[in-house]
Amino acid sequence: MIKIMVINGPNLNLTGKREPGHYGSETLDEINIWLQKQGEALGAELTFFQSNSEGEICDAIHSALQDCQGILLNAGAYTHYSYAIRDAIAAVSVPCVEVHMSNIHAREPFRHESVLAPVCVGQISGFGKHSYILGLQALTENYRVKMQSS
Repeated sequence: MIKIMVINGPNLNLTGKREPGHYGSETLDEINIWLQKQGEALGAELTFFQSNSEGEICDAIHSALQDCQGILLNAGAYTHYSYAIRDAIAAVSVPCVEVHMSNIHAREPFRHESVLAPVCVGQISGFGKHSYILGLQALTENYRVKMQSS
């Protein structure tokens, strides 16, 4: 079974209340419960972490090195300027998929650039909570291909 850490960044604790036109009406806890079930069907064991603090997110990424085979990361606004989170992803060499519920490329210009994307295996945005499952599918498939080739 593949172990994947799901990390959510700033303001995602307000999902369901904050800008439902962009992020939907389900809470982050409801999305996590749904994603947990989806993960089980894919043979993935998920752990969940959310913080509004950049340093805590870096610490969570570092902890993934111990026993995770993938990271599913919605870094929120940190996506666009956190070189600390970028460096943490690069340092652990655990495959990371960047996800966003809204289409960051169809929003304000400052959201169009991701400093994290160059150190992630991929980026998925614009599919609401389904961005998470698409990222999860990508991580599990990436892991299976890696295991078959080794």
